[in-house]
Amino acid sequence: MGVLDGKTVLVTGGGNGIGRECALLAAREGANVLVNDLGGSVAGGDEGSAGPAETVAKEIRAAGGKAAFNSDSVTDYDAVAAMVEQAKKDFGGLHAVINPAGILRDGMFHKMSFEDWKAVIDVHLHGAFNVCRATIEHFREQQSGSYVLFTSTSGLIGNIGQANYAAAKLGVMGLSRIIAMEGAAKNVRSNIIAPFAWTRMIATIPIKDEASAKRVERMKNAMRADQVAQLAVALCADNAETNGQIFAVRGNEVFLFNQPRPIRGMQRTDGWSPETLLNHGLPALKADYEDLGATGSVFTWEPV
Repeated sequence: MGVLDGKTVLVTGGGNGIGRECALLAAREGANVLVNDLGGSVAGGDEGSAGPAETVAKEIRAAGGKAAFNSDSVTDYDAVAAMVEQAKKDFGGLHAVINPAGILRDGMFHKMSFEDWKAVIDVHLHGAFNVCRATIEHFREQQSGSYVLFTSTSGLIGNIGQANYAAAKLGVMGLSRIIAMEGAAKNVRSNIIAPFAWTRMIATIPIKDEASAKRVERMKNAMRADQVAQLAVALCADNAETNGQIFAVRGNEVFLFNQPRPIRGMQRTDGWSPETLLNHGLPALKADYEDLGATGSVFTWEPV
């Protein structure tokens, strides 16, 4: 007996990395899996290939599972809607979406082209909208459904050179929160994961010095895509009873992130002016400012 027996799961980006591991594990846990992957490069923009998605689907079937494949882009709403119809036709329904599909086009913001900005937003944020919008009415009607969307510490904390990626991934956080709130009455859940895992996307990070070389080697050895898949699949299960939350997975560590809430307030009975804010209000709040450290300044210890 698996935790997803009798369920059907759509996994985007399922041909490589985290998506591949999610598709394989979902199948081992009893799900019918529709493996979607454009089969393009890490940077996107090419024609892609059905090969990666088809290979994973074949691997699932060879192991005794049930799977179909699809090689359309999550940036095309009509194509995503067709994926939903494919899942219904091939497996009789759809119960969960795992959406790690993504690309990277890193660069300093002052040098970032509009094309690189738009391409990343289209895949990550518009792609998340498409897979959720194309399925939400079906989930609400059957009063059951789970979204596992993917954010990043690049958005939650910040990383230099990833303004487009960070903006998209923080947008996914807001999208998931509202879907969770609106879907709760219909038993439709949405949660997000910020993954730490060695994938072909991470392999594009330039190695500039000995410290970055050590960091990359550590990721290769201690932070794997299959470890992220464990939580993604668990969140699809009916008995997860988890909604609207933000998680991170780092090796064998699972973290629950806080969400923005007021941490301190200042009041002035006669109101504020720019001068009083500069002299009193902002200095009083300064002790509680967050610093500008990147992800590595928050996760300072070796992964478990």
